[in-house]
Amino acid sequence: MGILLKLSGLIDGLTRLIGKSIIWLILAAAVISALNAIARKAFNVGSNSFLEIQWYLFSAVFMFGAGYTFLQNAHVRIDAVANNFSKRTRTFIDIGGILIFLLPLCYFMIDFSWPIVEAAYTSGEVSSNSGGLIRWPVYIMVPIGFGLLALQAVSELIKRFGYLAGKAPDPTLHGGHGDTPTEQHETDAAKATQ
Repeated sequence: MGILLKLSGLIDGLTRLIGKSIIWLILAAAVISALNAIARKAFNVGSNSFLEIQWYLFSAVFMFGAGYTFLQNAHVRIDAVANNFSKRTRTFIDIGGILIFLLPLCYFMIDFSWPIVEAAYTSGEVSSNSGGLIRWPVYIMVPIGFGLLALQAVSELIKRFGYLAGKAPDPTLHGGHGDTPTEQHETDAAKATQ
C-alpha cells in the first residue's frame, strides 16, 4: 500500500500543479476579452479568432481543472444524503462511484473523442467563422482533460482504499466536502481514546 500511496502523492502533485497553473488561462481569457471589446468599441476592429481563443481558453480551464476539482473534493455530491451515512459507508460509495461510473466515463470520452481529434488534425479543420481558428487544439482538450481526470480518479481510489485499510487519512477531510467541525471533533476524540 505504501508504494501506491506514493504514486497517489505524485499524481496529486501533478494535478495540483496543473490546477494552480490554469489560473493563468483565466487571466489570459480576461485580458483577450477586454482588449477585444476595446478594439471593437473604440476602433471598430475585431476578429473572430479573438472570440474563439476565449472559448478555447475556457475549454482548457474546464477540462484541465476537473481533476483538480476532484482532488480538492469540490465536485458535486449530495451531502444531504451522504451525511446520513458513516465515513466508512461514504468511502465505499465513493469507491463504487469511481469504479462504476467515473473511470468508465473517462474511458468512453477518450475513446469517443480521439478519432475526432485525429480527423480534425489530418484534415486541418478550421472554424467556419471568418478568421476562425484551427479546431484540433480545442478538440484535443477533451481526451487530455478526461485522461487527467481518470488519473486523479486512480489517486482518489488509492487514497480511499488506504483509508479503509487504516494506512491513510480520510481523503474527504479537505476541500469542499470535509467534515463539519463537530464531526471532526468527534473523530479526533475517538482517535484519542484508541
